[in-house]
Amino acid sequence: MRSVISFLTLALMVFMQACNDSKNGKDVNMWNENVKPPVAPVQEHIRVVHGDTVPDNYYWMIDYFRKGPGSSKVIQYLTEENTYLDSMMSDTRSLRDELYAEMKGRIKEKDESVPVFKNGYYYYTRTEEGKQYFKYCRKKETLEAPEEILLDVDEMAGEHSYFSVTGFTVSPDNKLLAFGVDTVSRRQYAIHIKNLETGALYKDQIPGTSGRSVWANDNQTLFYTYNNPETLLSEKIKRHRLNTEVKEDAIVYEEKDPANYIEVVKSKRGNYIFIMSEATLSSEIRYIPANEPNREWRVFQPRMRNVLYRIDEGMTGFYIVTNWDAKNFRLMECPSDHTDAGSWKELIAHRTDVLLEGIDVFRDYMVIRERKDGLVRLRVRNISSQQEYYIDFEEAAYGVSLAANPEFYTDEFRYVYSSLITPGTTYDYNLKTKEKKLMKQQEVLGGYAKEDYSTERLYATARDGSKIPVSLVYKKGFSKNGRSPLLLYGYGSYGVTVDPVFNSNRLSLLNRGFTFAIAHIRGGEDLGRQWYEDGKMMKKKNTFTDFIDCGEFLIKEKYCSAKNLYAQGGSAGGLLMGAVINMAPDLWNGVVAQVPFVDVVNTMLDSTIPLTTNEYDEWGNPEESKAAYEYMKSYSPYENIERKAYPNLLVTTGLHDSQVQYFEPAKWVAKLRAMKTDNHILLLHTNMDFGHGGASGRFDYLKDVALEYAFLLKLASLSK
Repeated sequence: MRSVISFLTLALMVFMQACNDSKNGKDVNMWNENVKPPVAPVQEHIRVVHGDTVPDNYYWMIDYFRKGPGSSKVIQYLTEENTYLDSMMSDTRSLRDELYAEMKGRIKEKDESVPVFKNGYYYYTRTEEGKQYFKYCRKKETLEAPEEILLDVDEMAGEHSYFSVTGFTVSPDNKLLAFGVDTVSRRQYAIHIKNLETGALYKDQIPGTSGRSVWANDNQTLFYTYNNPETLLSEKIKRHRLNTEVKEDAIVYEEKDPANYIEVVKSKRGNYIFIMSEATLSSEIRYIPANEPNREWRVFQPRMRNVLYRIDEGMTGFYIVTNWDAKNFRLMECPSDHTDAGSWKELIAHRTDVLLEGIDVFRDYMVIRERKDGLVRLRVRNISSQQEYYIDFEEAAYGVSLAANPEFYTDEFRYVYSSLITPGTTYDYNLKTKEKKLMKQQEVLGGYAKEDYSTERLYATARDGSKIPVSLVYKKGFSKNGRSPLLLYGYGSYGVTVDPVFNSNRLSLLNRGFTFAIAHIRGGEDLGRQWYEDGKMMKKKNTFTDFIDCGEFLIKEKYCSAKNLYAQGGSAGGLLMGAVINMAPDLWNGVVAQVPFVDVVNTMLDSTIPLTTNEYDEWGNPEESKAAYEYMKSYSPYENIERKAYPNLLVTTGLHDSQVQYFEPAKWVAKLRAMKTDNHILLLHTNMDFGHGGASGRFDYLKDVALEYAFLLKLASLSK
């Protein structure tokens, strides 16, 4: 009898474990095992750098990018991967339709932005029910005036699978509109000019630009940034005169350092045009009076090693935000006729615990954007009296962004507030009276109630003792018992801070039992400039170990377990995903890597790949530095794939991606398929029509989100 009881007990335990595994997405039988994944062809290629010989069997996938003889083979492989994904995810089609309908259903289709007043007109965009794009409109002097539709982007997009319009720039006399159009998704825009009095387009069409431009005050001269068609680097600032041949446009500035990005902007007050040249570690600005477009450009302050600065125009001179002898930046000023650093006078000193992120200047006031303890603070300063105060925010974790504030002669300041549970809320704030006026809050259709959700701000301890902020949101009713699924998001590069803000799409996960968390890891500037510097170059691995430590912390605190912990990141955050599944593959049940930068060494060795040379100060130059090469090689996801088990993985890319070329994730997936020893699912989705940012329409991109969510929900056995 005792042996029978033991057998029954054991059988029950096995059954319960199987149920638990199925619940937590470990049951490989949830996938159709009769469908076999593509096997990428192997073609020998050897890389030799610094005496190190490395084979790369999938290097041939660069052929489509190079327009090489194997281009059709690349397309065939990517198509086979898409077909495989469709087969393996076929049982989620109804779920994806449901998710898409949910997310689209939360969007107020007929909507209008908060009008922005500039130079006598209110400008706004409005959307119509069922339309993917928008109409760019204005009204003269009052909101009761007749509407003038400047651009009907819905009509312009026509049958284009991708259509992006950017850089709306109205001439000072309000008669002309310059704007950029990209129909390929390579972020290469052609600038068009429209006569707003006649409605006619000028024959002037300027290709190969960033899409943004600046009018001189003569209403006839336009400055713009020209990009190299191969590397996509912003190389030249050109000057175009209306009704002249574009090929005759004068080059007013050419950047010789391939590590620098350049752009042309105009001061808010409108008296100056600036050429900004900036790399990761240094910057340089040139300027001319906006009334004199043919004037010779003057250097504001010659570039200094490891010194960044940005400027804006005030009533009597210039304001400068700089890290010169100030790691977390400080605020300075100088007269308009003496702009060299020797003439700069300090207004706000450097602080070790506060990052000065930027300023917005008005005639009588200045709004200073600071970051302390990972959170934004808005500091208001009366320019004449020097009196100051802070605008208060209530929640423990939130995000604040400066909205469009194009008017210089005003006491009204606009900002947008949000948190993980508070939809984006636009306020107009009177800097003199401190009165706050609610202009608009993002309307979430379908009955969203903020009080049904909870948000927390925690601190995980990294292996070196650093405290890493973690922001979480979940639906009330959640229990800390380790059984609920949790999606951990991270980025951690370029000093980019991921603020904890609202996303209505995320409700589809939260309402099905997921917790969503953001790891504010090193490589971002959440806790200041040092937080960024400790996650770049030869300290890049801190970014990856921070993320792993956050995951382990959430497991320890019973927000989830390794059986139901998921991770997501895109672009440089996709590098993060690739690194953490190499370093801690057993920690994650599933990972979504969006347009991932995973072939770091090969990309950084190839200066012909778009944007490579701009990135040397972020990752290192592996061709010139053996130490940089070896360190980069020690963490690059593609280089470090091993014969071992990996978690379930969904990888996305775009054939026309200008930031992370399609062949990086494609090579990575092919090598993972050949090396991994597990039965977990590995899927690659290549969007054949789009690039880095996905679809351009306000609804189409939701199909990609639905795919990612369906993948996670299927793994968590929450797809029913």
